[in-house]
Amino acid sequence: MKKINLIIVLLSISIPASAYIGPGMGGGVVAAVLGVVGAILLALFGILYYPIKRMLKNRKK
Repeated sequence: MKKINLIIVLLSISIPASAYIGPGMGGGVVAAVLGVVGAILLALFGILYYPIKRMLKNRKK
């Protein structure tokens, strides 16, 4: 319980950060996130496509 309280106290202390993310960096982060999500979705589609296609083809026969 003491560890949880310590973690909460440490996370609640906020220090102002003088940081700026420019539009180029922000756009790059958005593109990278979309690329990773797209790659995961395409991988799932690629893994599931062939068995479903084969099942539908056998069903027509």
